[in-house]
Amino acid sequence: MARRAAAIPGQAAPRAKSRRAAPVEGGSSRATDSELAPAKPKRASRRTTPSPETLTELGLERLIGLVLDEVGRNTAFKKLVTAAVASLQGSDAVAALIDRRLTALERAGGFIDWQKRRAFGADLDAMVTTVVNELAPLDARGALDRLIRFLAGAGGVLGRTDDSTGRIQGIYERAAAAAATLILDLTDADATAVALSLVKRLETDPHGLVERLLNDLSARLPLAALGPLGAALAEATPPAPTGTGRDRDWIAEAERGRLLRMRQALADRAGDVDAFIALETERDPKRPDQVLIAERLLAAGREREALKWIRRSQKRVFTVTSECPETARMTVSDSERVRIALEIRIQEAVGNTEAAQDLRWQEFVDYLNRDMLRAYLAKLPDFEDDAALERAFGAVEANDDPYAALDFYTHWPAPARAARLVAAHPDLWEGFRYEFLVAAAEVLEQAHPREATILYRHVLDDILSAGRSNAYGHAARYLATLDHLACRLEPGAIEPAPEEYRAGLRRQHGRKAAFWSQVRG
Repeated sequence: MARRAAAIPGQAAPRAKSRRAAPVEGGSSRATDSELAPAKPKRASRRTTPSPETLTELGLERLIGLVLDEVGRNTAFKKLVTAAVASLQGSDAVAALIDRRLTALERAGGFIDWQKRRAFGADLDAMVTTVVNELAPLDARGALDRLIRFLAGAGGVLGRTDDSTGRIQGIYERAAAAAATLILDLTDADATAVALSLVKRLETDPHGLVERLLNDLSARLPLAALGPLGAALAEATPPAPTGTGRDRDWIAEAERGRLLRMRQALADRAGDVDAFIALETERDPKRPDQVLIAERLLAAGREREALKWIRRSQKRVFTVTSECPETARMTVSDSERVRIALEIRIQEAVGNTEAAQDLRWQEFVDYLNRDMLRAYLAKLPDFEDDAALERAFGAVEANDDPYAALDFYTHWPAPARAARLVAAHPDLWEGFRYEFLVAAAEVLEQAHPREATILYRHVLDDILSAGRSNAYGHAARYLATLDHLACRLEPGAIEPAPEEYRAGLRRQHGRKAAFWSQVRG
């Protein structure tokens, strides 16, 4: 590249050459991007994001002007500013503002539709913020009282509001959380007084906000306060319902149930098992919760009484595991499983280890409960578990529900026995019971490809025959798995052969383009 000529004394300096680079032999004469790019403007030295530092530099008069402008435009913001100014006069001035708003809210009866919801929510939110930010630092007890009053009116407000977005409910949840925080700092005397005042609010508490606060509060009350609170709850408890069928007062029954549960919580706090039992019997004389009662008796060391309660005759609750009549089976409900497990614990507590083992075994035989079998085997003396496991496998084979047996073998796991079961009944399996078949097929893939193939084919055929388009992605994966399994099958191991099976799918379901596009993908 040519050098720039040096300036000669007495002569004008040579004119600057163009910034375009001179051509280089074998190269391009185009200037580089960096040479042609416009110079970047210098970054502003001052930040524009509002912060304590940047706002301070605006000056007081400028900030006052901005605040007053916003006050004129934004009603909720105006109320926040008004409350902040009132706080300079003390807690009474702030409380007066809040009380006026609460009174207006309690007297209002108009419906708040979706067009008014946003402004209404902003107003409620501003009131909660005023209580928390302005009143609470000056008078925590006064702030708590007003939050409780606000929560007590939730039913009336939510009942006349279109709250499809849940925003208004969220404001009440926020108020409940703020109240729960304030109760932590109450003295024992104040906590007792507040708890007693909450009882009167329960009648108008359809959303359970006051009830939740009372439960939180009662958990930290001194034991001496439990008696007065329990008496107040008992006085507020409605009498037992007398109506039946359509004549029943469901709202009163729900309120009665809530109050009885709260009284039971107090009985638990006091360690009074007999009071808990009496309340549970009052709650449902015909069907008291025997598990709840037996648990407390066991914890209190009254094992014999617990055993009597847990063995009380009650109708078992069952669950249907399939909508198909041919394959539907009844399984014991979760609550019944809890009851059986508790009875086992009680039997062991009273020293009836043999009875506990009998319960474990019967629960396994009836419902092929793997956990019960494991617990049963763990309690056996050394060297007896192998024979017991063989006996258990015999019980599985004798079970009249092949899906339950397959599920047991899949998750025990015992893949060889699962394969034997599938091979013994190759045409039995229904593809729509995929929750059993796919899980078993995945276990069988490695060592038993033929049996895995049988199960995958049943599921795939069901998806395509029923046109379950939402499951075509799964079906495509099952077909890919079948292709991999085909390489490991002995010739003649399964009918039809893999290539014939795939051709049959093409013939029967060739027009299901959505499926075949998934296969190609």
